[in-house]
Amino acid sequence: MPTPIDVSSLTKRYDTVTALTDVSFQVQAGEIMGFLGPNGAGKTTAMRILTGMIAPTSGTVRIDGLDVTTQTLEVRRRIGYLPEHIALYPELRVREYLSYRASIKGVPRGQRAARVNEALERCAAGEVSRRLIGRLSKGYRQRVALADCLLGQPQILILDEPTVGLDPHQIRQTRALITELGRTTTILLSTHILPEVEMTCHRVTIINQGRIVAVDTPAQLRRRLTGAQVVRVQLAGEPEAIQAALQSLPGVARVSLAGRTDGFAAFDVESAGGADVRETIFRLAVERQWPLRELSQAQASLEDVFIHLTTHEEAPTS
Repeated sequence: MPTPIDVSSLTKRYDTVTALTDVSFQVQAGEIMGFLGPNGAGKTTAMRILTGMIAPTSGTVRIDGLDVTTQTLEVRRRIGYLPEHIALYPELRVREYLSYRASIKGVPRGQRAARVNEALERCAAGEVSRRLIGRLSKGYRQRVALADCLLGQPQILILDEPTVGLDPHQIRQTRALITELGRTTTILLSTHILPEVEMTCHRVTIINQGRIVAVDTPAQLRRRLTGAQVVRVQLAGEPEAIQAALQSLPGVARVSLAGRTDGFAAFDVESAGGADVRETIFRLAVERQWPLRELSQAQASLEDVFIHLTTHEEAPTS
């Protein structure tokens, strides 16, 4: 069974500017892959190549085993593509527009009404099916565009900033829809909203200055940035005595004072060899009768990882 999205050694040059350099990654069947990068990193260029809109300078892209460059029309039949800037016909009504799009996509006449109804239902846009597109809110226009993507019943969706310009309620609805679609569809999702990636995506590809700097799960990326296990602990007592006692515990590599407030001192306790020292710290607090306010595992966020990988020249790759 071919890999749904297989990008190998992809390079794209515009005169003297190189937008992509030796980009390689795969998206497996049934996976939601986040595609992240700062503005100008090459995300949109990559997506346009993946959808057959522009040709690469070198390298290959295969969609469901088909070469995007030589089998462009067949590739387009296999994917649903939502560009960042959506072009809809404002003078058409929603159902009218979707029926027209279904005919362009080759949906048989006898199946078009059912396909349109199914797409409207999945995108929660049925209530506006008779309204003019030009009078819809940004959120509903986004839903109509997503419904358009689903008309051909694609097994692969490529979504470029699907929540841009939406309010928090609309973002939540779109996230739920993408998660639901991901149960039966392979999705490549480009977005700037990192919490959405953490809640939605199985893996993440991060691109910076036209190069892939990481491909991994959000959890693994956070773990790689954090490195050693770090525990944050707040205890009431003499800070110097607490720090010395923490430092003497087995499995503790380093203890640093993180701050003081209301008679409590906060410490970051770094463990040796990835050991979990929280239970040992708790027993120490009980034995010394030090009031304990906090004992938690410190963890980097995906935002921390993103900033680290896109602001350091020598970022770790996978």
